[in-house]
Amino acid sequence: MLSRRATFPVADSILVLSLDRVAEAICTGIELALRASRVVNPKSNQQSGAVMKKSVSTVSRRSVLAGAAGIVPMVFKSSRAAKATSDSLTITMSGGSYQEKFARSVAGPFTEETGIKVIFAPVVDLAKIKAMQLTGNVEWDIVVIAGTGAAAGAKEGLFDELDISSMLDLKDLSVLPTKYIVTFDSYACGIGWDPKKYGPGKHPVNFAEFFDLKKFPGRRAMRPSPDGTLEIALLADGVALKDIYPLNVDRAFKALERIKSNVAWTATAPQTVSLVQTGEVDFSITYNNRVKATNEAGGGVPLAFSFEQNLIFPDPLVVPKGAPHKESAKKFLAYLLRPEVQARLEDETSQTPVSKKALTMMSIEARKWLPDMNNPNNLLVNSAYWADNHEAVWPRFQEWLRT
Repeated sequence: MLSRRATFPVADSILVLSLDRVAEAICTGIELALRASRVVNPKSNQQSGAVMKKSVSTVSRRSVLAGAAGIVPMVFKSSRAAKATSDSLTITMSGGSYQEKFARSVAGPFTEETGIKVIFAPVVDLAKIKAMQLTGNVEWDIVVIAGTGAAAGAKEGLFDELDISSMLDLKDLSVLPTKYIVTFDSYACGIGWDPKKYGPGKHPVNFAEFFDLKKFPGRRAMRPSPDGTLEIALLADGVALKDIYPLNVDRAFKALERIKSNVAWTATAPQTVSLVQTGEVDFSITYNNRVKATNEAGGGVPLAFSFEQNLIFPDPLVVPKGAPHKESAKKFLAYLLRPEVQARLEDETSQTPVSKKALTMMSIEARKWLPDMNNPNNLLVNSAYWADNHEAVWPRFQEWLRT
């Protein structure tokens, strides 16, 4: 989350909050006022993690920006952007242990080789990108964004063209860069559980079994988002992989109704493992790299993860139009796709590299936590489908959660 605190330097010029910061502050105030009306699980304030039972605020930054535009007459670059120089670039990232690993295995070595410093900024959404482009104040050079957001933003023309093919070994890449998007790895979504509580045959290993409350009774955890959740429901209901898209949304909701009363809807990705570790749920739809982390020092209760059936999500990178250091960004993207760089990163993060050579360079231990990309039970989530349909499906999904 972005910091709510702004620093105003006492110098020759006064820093005026950029329009998106104003919008964010207003949205925060509105959200605080609305919290009293939300209905959440009684355990929502415990450290083990909030469990969503109702949708959150429907106020968007877009609507706030429309009003704020009339009250903010002048916008200057924020202090974060001011730190970026001609020999630096700014990339958005989620922070935490993943950012530490990315900095150690990719950003640091890139700076040593090129002299270009990498500055990290909090993750952003399309609304913030649009707001900064509207004011001519784009702070980021590279944005890490979900596949759906990447596809939607490319469709709306928010990203710069990336002509980096001449800088790459295209034959080595399992996913080729598109005109606007560079996919650098992918991650697996599947079923996690506590192996000390549930031994072989006592837990679900595929989505059909996850939906089988009679054979595997107990509480489930799922993410409160339609993309991924509806695909899981259809696979559980027996739809063949080749027939998943376009989604039969009505059938997916009908399948979800079978387990709805037994599902805790997690507010954040870390809760997909923490709720299992604390015993608040028995089985969870979670991620391979997060379960791997529970088996490392300081990870808490070690969990297990099923690779029998997974959803595969791409990890895309984009360069927003107006990026201050586009050429440095292109150099960084090309560097990131090198086999040896990919291997260093994925050895630490346990995600699947797009470089075929990188797979052979990774440690045996790291490869144990990767999905089999040739597994016929696995589904690659179609980001293009969600770019076209997310806006229509999202309100229905949120309404379904509330009822």
